[in-house]
Amino acid sequence: MNPPNNAVVLSVDEKTQIQALDRTQPMLQLKLGQVERRTHDYKRNATTSLYAAFNVLTGEVMGKMTSRHRAKEFLEFMRQIERSTPKDLDLHVILDNSSTHKTAEVNAWLEKHPRIKLHFTPTSAS
Repeated sequence: MNPPNNAVVLSVDEKTQIQALDRTQPMLQLKLGQVERRTHDYKRNATTSLYAAFNVLTGEVMGKMTSRHRAKEFLEFMRQIERSTPKDLDLHVILDNSSTHKTAEVNAWLEKHPRIKLHFTPTSAS
């Protein structure tokens, strides 16, 4: 890899539909020499989506949790990235081919922010 000298390179990915679970009962009491035990059933609270950006050079990670996974939430994360990176550097973002990355709203925002360049990985290349 040979990233440009005047740029920040980020690898961005999302983990969608993470289940927020709680056990239905607290952890069971331990006796001397007994291993920890828990109940087998869960109470499902909701789902959440995690957005993460990994700085390829520094190893720093930036993240955001959202209740939904749409282009709107992706754009909010891109705005967060844009605000937290030096304005004098180009921003190269490596990401997958999710449909949320290619909407008209996202493309319009990218046109207004020419320092940000998206690089898509090949489909099914995970």
